[in-house]
Amino acid sequence: MREGDFKKSKIMKKLVTCLMLSVLVLGAKGQSDTARVTLNGYVKNLQSLYFFNGSFPDLRQFKLVDTVLQDNLLHWRLNFNWRMASHLNLNAGLRTRIFYGDLVKATPLYADQIDAGSNDWVDLSAVWLDKRGFVGHSVLDRLYLEYTKDKLEIRLGRQRVNWGISTIWNPNDIFNAYSFTDFDYEERPGSDAVRVRYYTGYAGSVEVAVRGADSLGGMIMAGRWLFNKGSYDIQLIGGYAQKDLVLGGGWAGNIKNAGFKGEATWFYRPEEKESVFALTANVDYAFANSLYLNGGFLYNSAGATDQDILNLFTFDLSAKNLYPYRWATFVQGSYPITPLLTAGVAVIYSPVKVNPLFVNPTITLSISDNWTLDAVGQVVFSKGDEGYRSPLQVGFLRVKVNY
Repeated sequence: MREGDFKKSKIMKKLVTCLMLSVLVLGAKGQSDTARVTLNGYVKNLQSLYFFNGSFPDLRQFKLVDTVLQDNLLHWRLNFNWRMASHLNLNAGLRTRIFYGDLVKATPLYADQIDAGSNDWVDLSAVWLDKRGFVGHSVLDRLYLEYTKDKLEIRLGRQRVNWGISTIWNPNDIFNAYSFTDFDYEERPGSDAVRVRYYTGYAGSVEVAVRGADSLGGMIMAGRWLFNKGSYDIQLIGGYAQKDLVLGGGWAGNIKNAGFKGEATWFYRPEEKESVFALTANVDYAFANSLYLNGGFLYNSAGATDQDILNLFTFDLSAKNLYPYRWATFVQGSYPITPLLTAGVAVIYSPVKVNPLFVNPTITLSISDNWTLDAVGQVVFSKGDEGYRSPLQVGFLRVKVNY
């Protein structure tokens, strides 16, 4: 571990220790007033098998000769809420993960990659273990004060500024873009920001948020107006996001008994006189027998038309680049085979040069009230001169216990 990382790790350990001591003290104090302090979270173990068909670099330098790599992730989460006063709350979320296995061993600077994507503006993470094939990492991905009174809500700190409406892709979510393929991060990323929201009615509000950065070019400053028109909830957004002027909107309503949602955002960069337009819409329907179907599309004017399918896992994610291809169509279905067992599948296809296809089958078993078991597959295909081939298949098995 480098000297700088070691110092940061010590600072992070102190911060985490302070949080844990506060939790213990306040938890003990809260025994007589349980409403003041709330603790919850989960522990997960995710086992992964990666099948590379000639798509992974030469593994011999890592003393790995097989193209089947096995990986593991042990994940512990603690959510903490302290009602400090009648109108003031402190919220924190600690995410601690241990990665180990073949993929960790075969990926240079794996720890640096994990740590680089964990923070927003303020560095609240640390790599506390970095050995061959083992990486330990902790991050406070939520840490904010919340003031609420009457129709006013103010949040300061690391939080999720969630402006997304649509089910799969969210070009309106300019503060915290996330990828559909990252199924194991339910909370989704947060932003170091200040957010002020005023409720104008039952389904309406006006909101302003500013995300901090070291320079103006990295900041996001935007507003949102949410209102109801007829049977539709509608939002309008506008502002500045990392050198782009942003203007967009979204809707959520129904077409008869089917849900209909969508979002559109226009990004314009004055310095380069370049613009990007992103549009998504989807329709979903739940049948009487509990069969659920969802279908939609995404258009991204800056998306590629000829990139390799493996770019799906490495592209530069942002609200104006939610999927690496210019067009993407999406179909999803799920059905409860029994009250405790649900099966589903999602398919994403892009009508571009390589005809990329992403297939995502899932099976979920509810073992008990707080135990679940998930089997997840991610298989990618692309079309070449010899027809469709799959350079990568991944299988996941996850057990999760909530507390």
